[in-house]
Amino acid sequence: MESTTTLATIERIESKIYTIRRVRVVLDSDLAALYGVEARVLNQAVNRNKDRFPGDFVLHLSARETKELQGLRSQSVILKRGQHLKFRPLAFTEHGAVMAATILNSPRAVQMSIFVVRAFLRLREWVVGQAELAAKLSDLERRVGAHDHELKAIIQTIRTMLEPPVPPRKQIGFRPS
Repeated sequence: MESTTTLATIERIESKIYTIRRVRVVLDSDLAALYGVEARVLNQAVNRNKDRFPGDFVLHLSARETKELQGLRSQSVILKRGQHLKFRPLAFTEHGAVMAATILNSPRAVQMSIFVVRAFLRLREWVVGQAELAAKLSDLERRVGAHDHELKAIIQTIRTMLEPPVPPRKQIGFRPS
């Protein structure tokens, strides 16, 4: 059973996990804060150990992706006019976050990497649960969809039965015998 502080830490980390290019990632600044280092230190360590970070461990964000992420994240500091991001952020997958903890080699980084992995696992379990629910809804929709025409026909028949019968109209005019 997870303690409330563990759960709170995991939930805090989950809020920092984004989906980019259909992959769940943590941004370098968020990961550095969790590991207790500056983002600059984390990025330098990654650059010194590039062979440990293949493309499926760390994503180099495009300018468009960076701009989209800035819209999602709350900014406490607004850049002054004419300033721009000097370096685009890195985005670490679950495996990249663990690898970053190993190259930083600090007790806090190792401890927090466990929480990061748990947060990714909880999100994965949630996604699997959503997929199961979607499959059940699709199955229900197929079953009801097949009967939809039959149900409409039954309802229409019942409605015609509920309508009062139309009395025959008396014909007026000349009738030949």
